[in-house]
Amino acid sequence: MIDGGILTLIRRRLTTALRPPESPLQLLRVEGRVAGRFDARRGRRLAAFDRVFARSDDGLEFVPQLDSATARTEALDEVARALSAEGLLTPWRDERYAVGPGIGSAPWFLLERAAARYLGVRTFAAHVNGLAGPPDAPALWFARRSPQKAIDPGQLDNLVAGGIAAGQSVAEAVVREAWEEAGIDATLARRATLAGAVHVFRAPPDGVQCETIFVHDLWLSDDFVPSPTDGEVAEFRRVDPGTAAWLIAQREGADRVTVDASLVVLDCLLRHGAIAPDEPEFLSLEALRHPSPRVEAGEPG
Repeated sequence: MIDGGILTLIRRRLTTALRPPESPLQLLRVEGRVAGRFDARRGRRLAAFDRVFARSDDGLEFVPQLDSATARTEALDEVARALSAEGLLTPWRDERYAVGPGIGSAPWFLLERAAARYLGVRTFAAHVNGLAGPPDAPALWFARRSPQKAIDPGQLDNLVAGGIAAGQSVAEAVVREAWEEAGIDATLARRATLAGAVHVFRAPPDGVQCETIFVHDLWLSDDFVPSPTDGEVAEFRRVDPGTAAWLIAQREGADRVTVDASLVVLDCLLRHGAIAPDEPEFLSLEALRHPSPRVEAGEPG
């Protein structure tokens, strides 16, 4: 089992990193439902696009003329490009997220990925724990993100991790990211099993991250060695559960793990019994996986 002191460090780090936004947030509504969240400063900048947004009681809504997904998408593309030109977004991805009542539902609009946190829209991602060795104490594979990544450059990540683009299913995202990031072919990637989901609602420097991460486990042979194909991963590391716990406890340093991946690894350690249920920190760590109240896309507000 993992040392209680390490568990305390994990709880302290992730409680801070996953803390919900403290300042009041303005809302972007579509058809009366919440589609985005942002602070007052970003709200003022968005309101200046008065051919796209109109003021509402608690934030912004689309002007009446933008009454279809196509019209909203086209208008938001212009907004995102203007914000990007002003240096207000992370690097342009040329990839869109579907924003709507839920994954798989008809979207209200599509939005360039670089603008997702600026508008605080609900996003979805798929992460895969690469596991090997004995089932009762599996080793975990970590990937080190390329120094050129737009977000969390050089930090450690799950073996496979990526956002789910518009028009893509969760399973398709797993297969695509597994090949691009770790050289895992489609046949092996499809063996990844869905283990549930964890939820993130926090305020990093680039806006509001409101994300659901679909967590998968993929058991790999002892002789399997991942290999990146798209340049987004610099190296891989395979570690035992105790080392994995130590890594996600690190607040700083070269071996810091991204917040998202740390939560996914914590979920994995809890599910596979690496953390004893009678540990004093167990329930606090368990609660981090499913923050309450949860913030869902499309909720009345």
